[in-house]
Amino acid sequence: MAKFKTLEDLTVAGKRVIVRCDLNVPMQDGKVTDTTRIDRGAETLRDLAARGARVIVMSHFGRPKGKRAAEFSLRPLVQPLSTALGKPVAFADDCVGPAAEAAVKALKDGDVLLLENLRFHDAEEANDKGFAGQLAALADIYVNDAFSCAHRAHASTEAIAHLLPHAAGRLMQAELDHLAAALEKPQRPVMAVVGGAKVSTKLDLLGNLVAKVDQLVIGGGMANTFLFANGIEVGKSLAERDMADTARDIVAKAKAAGCTIVLPVDAVVAAEFKAGAANKTVDVAAVPADMMILDAGPKSVADIAARLKTCKTVVWNGPLGAFELEPFDRATVAVAREAAALTKAKQLLSVAGGGDTVAALAHAGVTVDFTYISTAGGAFLEWLEGKTLPGVAALQD
Repeated sequence: MAKFKTLEDLTVAGKRVIVRCDLNVPMQDGKVTDTTRIDRGAETLRDLAARGARVIVMSHFGRPKGKRAAEFSLRPLVQPLSTALGKPVAFADDCVGPAAEAAVKALKDGDVLLLENLRFHDAEEANDKGFAGQLAALADIYVNDAFSCAHRAHASTEAIAHLLPHAAGRLMQAELDHLAAALEKPQRPVMAVVGGAKVSTKLDLLGNLVAKVDQLVIGGGMANTFLFANGIEVGKSLAERDMADTARDIVAKAKAAGCTIVLPVDAVVAAEFKAGAANKTVDVAAVPADMMILDAGPKSVADIAARLKTCKTVVWNGPLGAFELEPFDRATVAVAREAAALTKAKQLLSVAGGGDTVAALAHAGVTVDFTYISTAGGAFLEWLEGKTLPGVAALQD
C-alpha cells in the first residue's frame, strides 16, 4: 500500500480542517439508536480540536437523492456528537454556500462544526469538481476518516483530496494498517475464511484470495456449491448449481497458486430452515435428498481449528452456517472462539469485516478479542477483492 500522511504529519493549530466522517448511523423517530460510528469517529475530531484546529465535520446520511429532506438532516447528530467529544458542536444548515461559510467564519481554535448532509446536493455523488471546490474553500486541510465510504468516488472522498493538503484520520489509518498487515505484508501461513450464501456475489473475492492466502476455508451456502461441483449430492441445500464450472475454475486457480481449499467434511442437516428444527449430523457425502445443510459439522470445525493453530494470520468474511438460527450457529461460534483464543494468546493476527461477519462475531461474543473488526462493509469487501478504492488512492502520495 502506498504511503499516506497521518494526523502526525499535520500542523493544525489555528487551521481550518475539514474532516470526512461516516456518520450514517441508524436512527428511529429522530433519535440515534446506535452511536458506534460516532464514537469511533470521535478520536480524530478530539485530537484535532485538542491541537487547536478549527474542525469542520462533513458526512452523508441516508439517500435523499440530491434534495433537502427533514428526515435526512444531520441536525439530530449534534447532541450525540457533542457527548462523544465532550464539548459543544455547532451546526451549519448547509454544507456549502453562505450558511456554511458564515458558520466556519464563526469558529475559534478548538471549535467543532457539523455541516448539513452532503447528499442534499446531487454534485456530491457525481464527484463534481466545482462542488468539491466549494467544500475545499471552507478549509485549509482535508482529512478523510471514512474508510467505509472510500470505495465511492464522491466529491467529499475523492475530488476534494486533489484540492487541499490531505491526510488519513485515525479510523482510516487503523483500517489501512490492519488490512496491509492481513493481506499485503502478512505473517504466513495466512488463512481466509469466506462464508455466505452465494458464490456469484463473491467471485472477485475468491479469485483474489486464492492468489494471496495459503488456505481458503469456504463455508455457508457457498460451500454447498463447491461440494456439488465436486460431484457430491447436497439434497435440498441452498446451492448455485449453475456455478459448478466457476467453482471448479476457482479450485484450479487455487491449486496453481499453492492455496489449499478447505470444504466441510460433515454437515448438520434439517428438513426445514427454522430455529430449533430437528437435525442430525451426517458425512457430506450422505446428505439425505429431502434435507438441507444448515451448518458445518463437528469434524469440519475440528479440522478448521487444527489448521488455524498452524496459521499466523486469518482474514474472515461471512459465517459458516445459518448462524442467525440456533443451533445452526455452532460452527461459526466455535471457529470464531478458537480464532479469538489464538489472537489473545498472541499466536494469530485476526482481521474480520462485512455486515454478517460483524453480527456473527458479536453473537459469538468475540468482538473484543479479534485484532481488528472492520465495520466498513462494501469498502472492506472491495479491498479484499483487490480493487483500488478511490478515496484511499486520492490520499496516497
